[in-house]
Amino acid sequence: MKIFLTGAAGFVGYHVAEQLLRQGHEVIGFDSLNDYYSVQLKRDRLARLAPKPGFVFRQGDLSQRDDVGAILAEHPDITHIVHLAAQAGVRYSLADPCAYITANMTGHVVLLEAARHLSGLRHIVYASSSSVYGLNETMPFRESDAVDRPGSFYAVTKRAGELTAHAYAHLYGLRQTGLRFFTAYGPWGRPDMAYYKFARAISAGKPLTLYAGEGLARDFTYIDDIVSGVVAALVNEPEKGVSRVLNLGSDSPTAVSRLVALLEQELGCKAVIEAKRRPLSDVEATWSSHEEMTALTGWRPVVGLEEGVSRFVSWFRAYEPQANEVESVSDSDCSAG
Repeated sequence: MKIFLTGAAGFVGYHVAEQLLRQGHEVIGFDSLNDYYSVQLKRDRLARLAPKPGFVFRQGDLSQRDDVGAILAEHPDITHIVHLAAQAGVRYSLADPCAYITANMTGHVVLLEAARHLSGLRHIVYASSSSVYGLNETMPFRESDAVDRPGSFYAVTKRAGELTAHAYAHLYGLRQTGLRFFTAYGPWGRPDMAYYKFARAISAGKPLTLYAGEGLARDFTYIDDIVSGVVAALVNEPEKGVSRVLNLGSDSPTAVSRLVALLEQELGCKAVIEAKRRPLSDVEATWSSHEEMTALTGWRPVVGLEEGVSRFVSWFRAYEPQANEVESVSDSDCSAG
């Protein structure tokens, strides 16, 4: 396969690129390297991909037709697309909703407009989100559930992406699979995600915010399971003109307080917790049913939260120098001083 991978410098994109290259595929990486979070972290991910045989990277803006058209013209023999580029972050969509229109909606249309002219294109897999389930209360979330009550503007743009994919499948015969990711976490992760923020706060002895409520839970899904799901979906192509959506989650919702406890255990110090009211943009809980994904591909998650957090903290200690300071603290409470 020759794969055009958008968001190649991102968390999921980097790991997917590694796996595809490991399997011997060609990967044409594309990313804007925006500054929503550390550009250096994105560059560090790319630096690990750069020497691998079969990898090519181009920087560009997905919402710009010329940028996308140029790279696809350079590689007209692309057979598959993995579209992971997006403006991420539920809460940031309150601050700058227009950024989500540009990246998640305009960018998606520009990509599909260019993609429909690739004569050898077989399948597009793109990132959707568990956020599309919005204010749904029936658990677990299933693909057959109505998704017309979004809880954030981020969710609006992700649902728009699914509808856009459906239209392009119908109009132009594009085979497409949207994957609704459920709280991906792990090494080389995003610093704006709760688990990463918690780890930074705990290791520095600074307060972390934990939203009040016994029901606050997430279906945490380890990055290796996300990657194996992306690859499994990619090679299981739907019929021409079919657009489908599938959940990609662990089917194991865990209290966020449990995540904090595991981070405390792995980092060797106590969290300083400040309880606050949950923002309206944040849903109380997520829970994925992955029955359809398993039936279609045989995929199942294999990494539990305890093991996943341990792996993340091992990487975190190596990548974030201040994280190693906790090892020199004799007391279990790192907030002293």
